[in-house]
Amino acid sequence: MLHPSYSDLMKVVNADCEPGEAKIVNSRYSIVMATSRRARQIVGGDEPYIQTKGKRKPLSVAVEELNQGKIKIISDEED
Repeated sequence: MLHPSYSDLMKVVNADCEPGEAKIVNSRYSIVMATSRRARQIVGGDEPYIQTKGKRKPLSVAVEELNQGKIKIISDEED
């Protein structure tokens, strides 16, 4: 099981939104795509933004980075 849950990650990502403003993430798909993209970057040689103990899988590191607010999801308009 993935910890934190998708709903917890969505709350973290959308925490910066003002009331009445469109949410950054509306689905689990966005969370999956963002963390998988970051995991591929780590596999490709990018250094993690968090301290890791031992050998952790890149996806676990990416999820933890998102949960700690070390990475942000931006909309296509902000690209």
